Amino acid sequence: MSLAADQNPGLWLFMRGYRGNRQARWQEGMVMTKTWLITGSSRGFGRELVKAVLASGDQAVATARRPERLDDLVRQYGNLVRTAPLDVTDPVAAAAAVQLAITEFGGLDVVVNNAGYAVSAPIEAMTLEDFRAQIEANLFGVVNVTKAALPVLHKQRSGHFIQFSSIGGRVGGTPGMGAYQTAKFGVEGFSEVLRNEVKPLGIKVTIIEPGAFRTDWGGSSMTAVPVSADYDQTVGEMNRYRESTVNTWPGDPARAAKIITDLAGLDEPPARLLLGAGAVESAREASEARAAEAEMWADVSRSADFPARQ
Repeated sequence: MSLAADQNPGLWLFMRGYRGNRQARWQEGMVMTKTWLITGSSRGFGRELVKAVLASGDQAVATARRPERLDDLVRQYGNLVRTAPLDVTDPVAAAAAVQLAITEFGGLDVVVNNAGYAVSAPIEAMTLEDFRAQIEANLFGVVNVTKAALPVLHKQRSGHFIQFSSIGGRVGGTPGMGAYQTAKFGVEGFSEVLRNEVKPLGIKVTIIEPGAFRTDWGGSSMTAVPVSADYDQTVGEMNRYRESTVNTWPGDPARAAKIITDLAGLDEPPARLLLGAGAVESAREASEARAAEAEMWADVSRSADFPARQ
């Protein structure tokens, strides 16, 4: 065991499971190549994932609103990759992307729902149209792509859905992120139910919860709406913090992409995976605070039941 693994038993178990699984498949003479479908592939996590998948020798259908941004990867990796335009709010386009994977590569093994964007604004000030549009892209986009791919994975009795949420989808409460985090909480609830429904069918589901990563999520994928004086100390302060720190956030999307590609090789991947030290700490603090509050109010909570029979 390496020093890093010795100090981190979870890492050791992860690598042992991954390597053991690969060795077993090699000994059985099984083909290791997987076919991936990745949404939001033109930048950020999506692009890094496509690069990691192709570098590993797997095949990918990389989708984006502007797939021409992936032309360099097509030139580099040739027949290992296909690109397609995809607006995830369009279920017909989602079905076409799944069909492309089947037509070009003969099947589909891993579906990564990564596409999304955010508008930072107070809930009071955000228009219903803007709120609804974020729900459509960030939640129903996941639903559309998942439902398009699910019959394929069901029929073959195997596959893996990797659903991008956020630390905000577990912890929540970030001023300005009302619509975005509503969607991410929805992604987590949807994916929890999906996991319990499809586990007996041999299909895996993992929710990814990144913290602060140096992608353009806080840049070109984020729109910050000017706020009034009454919301300046909450939403305004968060917007200023994000703008001043986004280029120094500690998360490395290339490292995260490698972790996720390795995850797809596990027989028993986690239901949820936090990414980044900050995400781990935020999740721990939120969990402890919620447990403490639940215990404080436990007697009141229990008093809502009918009296126990004597």
